[in-house]
Amino acid sequence: MKDVEQLLEGKSICICAGSGGVGKTTTSAAIAAGMAARGKRVAVLTIDPAKRLADSLGLQELGNTERQVDPALFTEAGVEAGSGELWAMMLDAKATFDEVVGKHSPDEESRDRILENRIYRQISNALAGSQEYMAMEKLFEIHQEERYDLLVLDTPPSRNALDFLDAPRRLTQFIEGRSLQLFIRPSGFGMRVLGRGTSVIFSVLKRVTGMDLIEDLSEFFTAMSGMVAGFRERAQRVNELLADPQTSFLVVCGPAGEPINEAVYFHRKLVEAKLPFGGVIVNKVHVEGRGSEIDEGLTASLEALIGDADLAGRVRSNFDDYRSLADRDARNIARLTRELRSSTVIEVPYLTDDVHDLAGLFEIDSYLFADREPA
Repeated sequence: MKDVEQLLEGKSICICAGSGGVGKTTTSAAIAAGMAARGKRVAVLTIDPAKRLADSLGLQELGNTERQVDPALFTEAGVEAGSGELWAMMLDAKATFDEVVGKHSPDEESRDRILENRIYRQISNALAGSQEYMAMEKLFEIHQEERYDLLVLDTPPSRNALDFLDAPRRLTQFIEGRSLQLFIRPSGFGMRVLGRGTSVIFSVLKRVTGMDLIEDLSEFFTAMSGMVAGFRERAQRVNELLADPQTSFLVVCGPAGEPINEAVYFHRKLVEAKLPFGGVIVNKVHVEGRGSEIDEGLTASLEALIGDADLAGRVRSNFDDYRSLADRDARNIARLTRELRSSTVIEVPYLTDDVHDLAGLFEIDSYLFADREPA
């Protein structure tokens, strides 16, 4: 069975996707840290708003530009990074959208008109697919700069993560939508379609809010319409990058039924989209202990050790519950392997402590990079 280092050999982009609550952000950080410890210059990008990533990397905060993790933290964690470097950033979709507008605007005046437009400021974070699209834009931008050996992208939960595969098309469709063309220089036919009643509503809104809504909408969509070609061309290049053999998608899931179903579903979508699938990482696996020989005399041994029959019984019950979970996890992982027709399924056991620092990430790495067997 391959480990993460083998899966990412010759790759420049690793995209981690999966359902929520399965340790995807932590796994992304662990992969990045592990590759940095092996001499690579690595950057991990997340669009997860949680602060877990910054905390685990010893950073006070993450922003829309990369920040380097202090190499001294590697030494404190008992790892020598050598020539490797670890960088991290948390995507700010609004800031990235502003940067994209700046790139696609034909001139400074057009750029400023959009950035200062009240409609743009309100919806630039809310446009359908904008966050996913901006993640792809930032990934593409950093990749083009060729400053890193590997980029690791943490994505939203999987059914939403599928949105980033389609986000460029949906965003350009929004801008090009026929109904929105009515707002571009809304006079003549456009105003006749909107009708007198709509004009009255806009007049009332202007008195109440102080905003000339129809004018702001017209200005926004007129300015954006001039950038559709740029968005479309860039989207094509982003899609080509996702399908490039140097990119690898790793699906992260938990061992319970629903996360396993999500992983199978996402794998199917990747295959349909002809995107490079690398493998699956199953987190928080309950690993079966010794066999049935431990059952004989266990309750009596516990009672003798603890000195409390009731507590000994509850400990035994908890142990039996754990073994039931281990049996369930083993069946689910076997089903996952069959569904994917792949042996590239890496298991990380359920850890007794939460991961809150670089040392914790390297404990996960001991399983991701095949130094240890789940136990």
